[in-house]
Amino acid sequence: MKLHCEVEVVSRHLPALGMRNRGKGVRAVLSLCQQTPRSQPRAGARGDRGGPHPTCLLISTLKDKRGTCYELKENIEQFFTKFMDEGKATVRLKEPPVDICLSKANSSSLKSFLSAVRLAHRGCDIEVPLSTFTPVKTSEFEKFKTKMVITSKKDYPLSKNFPYSLEHLQTSYCGLVRFDTRMLCLRNLRKLDLSHNHIKKLPATVGDLIHLQELNLNDNHLESFSVALCQSTLQTSLRSLDLSKNKIKALPVQFCQLRELTDLKLDDNELIRFPFKMGQLTKLRFLSAARNKLPFLPSEFKNLSLEYLDLFGNTFEQPEVLPLIMLQTPLTLLESSAQAVLCNRIPYGSHIIPFHLCQDLDTAKTCVCGRFCLNSFIQGTTTMNLHSVAHTVVLVDNMGGTEAPVISYFCSLACYVNSCDLLK
Repeated sequence: MKLHCEVEVVSRHLPALGMRNRGKGVRAVLSLCQQTPRSQPRAGARGDRGGPHPTCLLISTLKDKRGTCYELKENIEQFFTKFMDEGKATVRLKEPPVDICLSKANSSSLKSFLSAVRLAHRGCDIEVPLSTFTPVKTSEFEKFKTKMVITSKKDYPLSKNFPYSLEHLQTSYCGLVRFDTRMLCLRNLRKLDLSHNHIKKLPATVGDLIHLQELNLNDNHLESFSVALCQSTLQTSLRSLDLSKNKIKALPVQFCQLRELTDLKLDDNELIRFPFKMGQLTKLRFLSAARNKLPFLPSEFKNLSLEYLDLFGNTFEQPEVLPLIMLQTPLTLLESSAQAVLCNRIPYGSHIIPFHLCQDLDTAKTCVCGRFCLNSFIQGTTTMNLHSVAHTVVLVDNMGGTEAPVISYFCSLACYVNSCDLLK
């Protein structure tokens, strides 16, 4: 029985000596072997304590193909398996006093392997076939493939799975019409490129790829980006997102919860608006949304601090001379309650209040004074020089312009009057 993963063997004596381990694992093949009289374990040998052929753990690396052997029977002090679903675990041995730290393993294979290790520790019979004390072949280490690039349909793997150790996967020009769920098993995946296919929808389970930093969906048939993805672990991992050349008309308000985004490409879609809370993407540095149907920018767009901005070819409208007045006097109970919840940052969710009220709160408009408004507001538009939010700006049109209309909201007539200079 074998397990392919990264291994770091940490001596527990190092801290007492004022030393630290290097903190980095190496590619290794772990094998459960049955010790024979000819076997010569090179670490953790404690003699035979009751079994004629005790089971040992053999750790082989590319530099040490013969491996290092550790006795298992009654020799394990503790298992650490909290992050086993992420392919990580630690086995603490009594003799020698070391921690065997495992990472980047296939989670299902890791669970099976540790189950067998537990049986060996208890001295029970192991039903799976055991390996022999033979040097591991170099070809075994070639299974640790971290990058795979597929650019044609004929090369796409249909009868076998992707290598579980992949960190970068590209499957372009493969004619995919749906997301391949086998990719969800790639727990170490950091970069996923599905460009130039025919994918119409992404499943919410893509958010289970907890290490995913770059997602390229350029030139597909996507019509939306789901709320579930915006509220998944992508909130803390995703850095770069390419949705260019799709059929997306709008992004959900929750899209702005992807606050680690630094690069966002939305060119050649059918976007009619940006999310209201666009300014919450404080780490965004590269934004490209050329050749869409944007009539104006949201007011929070002014909070961005970009290095590069491209809004060429959008159908920006001229600012309205007169504002749209939607003030309500007195305020409705819904409006007053919503303002209280948002101003006091009271937590809310569909498990507390009805879902449609959550949607109202999520889409609340922000006045220039910082207050919030739902249905009672004054709406006005002004022009903004895009150089105020970006260092490098691509011309908005063929006339050399770098200005775009921005929509602003005011919670009261007083706020509108005090800010009327912005609307000139």
